[in-house]
Amino acid sequence: MSETATPMGAFERYLSIWVALAIAAGVGLGLVAPEVFAGLAALEIAKVNLPVALLIWAMVYPMMVAVDFGSLRAVGAKPKGLVVTLTVNWLIKPFTMAALAVLFFEGVFADWIAPADAQQYIAGLIILGAAPCTAMVFVWSQLTRGDPAYTLVQVSLNDLVMVPAFAPIVAFLLGVTDLSVPWETLLLSVGLYVVVPLAAGAWTRRRLLQSGASSDPVARFTARIKPASILGLLATVTLLFGFQAPVLVEKPFVIGLIAVPILIQSYGVFLIAFLAAWAWRIPHAVAAPCALIGTSNFFELAVAVAISLFGLQSGAALATVVGVLVEVPVMLSLVALANRTRRFFPA
Repeated sequence: MSETATPMGAFERYLSIWVALAIAAGVGLGLVAPEVFAGLAALEIAKVNLPVALLIWAMVYPMMVAVDFGSLRAVGAKPKGLVVTLTVNWLIKPFTMAALAVLFFEGVFADWIAPADAQQYIAGLIILGAAPCTAMVFVWSQLTRGDPAYTLVQVSLNDLVMVPAFAPIVAFLLGVTDLSVPWETLLLSVGLYVVVPLAAGAWTRRRLLQSGASSDPVARFTARIKPASILGLLATVTLLFGFQAPVLVEKPFVIGLIAVPILIQSYGVFLIAFLAAWAWRIPHAVAAPCALIGTSNFFELAVAVAISLFGLQSGAALATVVGVLVEVPVMLSLVALANRTRRFFPA
């Protein structure tokens, strides 16, 4: 039986529909029961929301179980994917996001937005563009059948670069010298979204391999728990849109304007990375996650930095929140594009 013929395969095939329903449910529930979502939003440590962290664990854990640590040694022999990832994330993405923000809010949208508000939105977009994703990349990689070991190395190396590079790049683009990075948010997020599920996945994998099963126990286990990963994604979408439901209703026009440069940036950065990987003959299992890492954003860090610099009710904070709202639908469309173009890449 083919993958799409199974119940889970059919569910994944129409994932965009389920996500749209989750978005609608999140907005509706957020308006009907705002106190519930306010309570869930308050469950955080160092600006990291714990319910969202738990759901991301559900999404990331199956892929962490699939990581073959023995194959990590071979990653160094295939450096092309790492080169594309680092180049796009640190030499292209922050600067193109800043350029698009200025273009639209000082040019195209200048007649519709007050200059002071425009500068706030530009600042938020700059912060968002300089914060590459950590956790959700594992989900996108799984949906494109990416190499789990290589994805882990890509994300880990990206996180290592983020520690010294994030603050100077944001400070340079914002024109400020006293940028305060919430290190506790950065380090806690990496620990919660990468280290903890990786350790749990490694322990599970070792136990499965020691079970003595004749067929592939890891593949059978990950197939059984994969529905939890998809349900975690849908629940995360519902929560995120529930958190921001009042903003969506109060400022739809402004949110639409902020979304324009984010959309152009997302699709543009993906195409740059994906086409570079295609031209360099990088296998699809590496090329797809490589392009998706550059497209996705570390929204917890971006929101935390925007709030710490400009305040909770600032336009900069709103711009980073719009990045959160746009991300999942955009990334699912790019996952679909990556899967449809698999045949053009080396096996």
